[in-house]
Amino acid sequence: MAELPKTWDDWVNNFSDWQDRVGFNREWLGDFDLSILFDWDRAGDVIEFGDYSGRAKWERALQVPHQNIRDALVSMITVQGDTEFASVEQQKHLLETAPSDYDRYAAARIMAEEQRHGWQMAYLLMTYFGQQGRREAQKLLERNAQDGDRLLGAFNRPMPHWLDFFCYTMFVDRDGKFQLGMLSTSAFKPLAASMGPMLKEESFHLGTGSNGLRRIIKAGVIPLDMLQRYMNKWVATAHDLFGTDSSTSAHWAYVWGVKGRWDERKKLDADIEVNKEVLNEESRGHYHDEIVKEVEKLNGYLPEGCGVELFVPHENFHRDIGAFGGKNCYTDGSLFEGTDEEYSEYLKTVLPTPEDEEALKEIFKQQWIEDKPLTPRQLATGIGATA
Repeated sequence: MAELPKTWDDWVNNFSDWQDRVGFNREWLGDFDLSILFDWDRAGDVIEFGDYSGRAKWERALQVPHQNIRDALVSMITVQGDTEFASVEQQKHLLETAPSDYDRYAAARIMAEEQRHGWQMAYLLMTYFGQQGRREAQKLLERNAQDGDRLLGAFNRPMPHWLDFFCYTMFVDRDGKFQLGMLSTSAFKPLAASMGPMLKEESFHLGTGSNGLRRIIKAGVIPLDMLQRYMNKWVATAHDLFGTDSSTSAHWAYVWGVKGRWDERKKLDADIEVNKEVLNEESRGHYHDEIVKEVEKLNGYLPEGCGVELFVPHENFHRDIGAFGGKNCYTDGSLFEGTDEEYSEYLKTVLPTPEDEEALKEIFKQQWIEDKPLTPRQLATGIGATA
């Protein structure tokens, strides 16, 4: 472990060491600025929900009334930062095989913004949470997805190729949008104020995923049943990222006012009563409804008369955690009637197989995705240009 950073400048120096260690060339950032950004107006001044509702939002850690709330904030900030750096470690090798200059730019921009998001979370830890925060900020740079030791399993998964990348940015990054949205009303004002700029940047990540899948469909080279299998893989992963169905940590985070519901302000305005026992399940449901609508849009680009429609697997399918964690379910959510061996055979029909991976190696030698040119403005940024 490197020496614990005492100042922000110390941490920035360690961050540069992390970039070198994971093989991220700083020239790929182009003119992108790793800045600390806050939207104080959007954050609000008054705690909006929970037991401290109506009081002034906490602007310093010393104002947070209990150590267990401070610990919860440190944990949330740490996990968020950990996912951002992990995504870079998962994706950076893809720049070498980008199907177009635009895709290289898009991936490099996403990785630049993910680094800024992790940088923002580290700044909160370093600035507001003393030695505990400095220790966690340093650990953000020491864990590595390539070694499988990031905090959430989804962020240790290999991402060998661009079909994975487009499914990931479509489905897993969309989970990130929901997580950021739920933190945007936090009682800890610096955390809430960090979310607005991060959400604006996150929208490009989601657009990259949906745009990429649309271009894949329009090119008509990747078989639709194969595309469906990769979608199933990453949707199931994203469903798990919302956490266990009845989470005590989510319950207390709401009671303390540090993490709200999706669209918390709209729900408060509409006087929608909160059920603190199923907060994760509620947010997962909103997420699921959104991706169903997004996939319906993709179906509008399918060849006329192809006889196939893409779909979103049920929340029960291929779950590792929650009420259906480890249970054998079909993609429609119903329980599989049969042995574990029979279920393993079924999964070969609905999840990517080694044969799919081999077939993709040949597919990627073709024009497998519709081309998309760089705009002059994107080209001028220099992002990804030297990759």
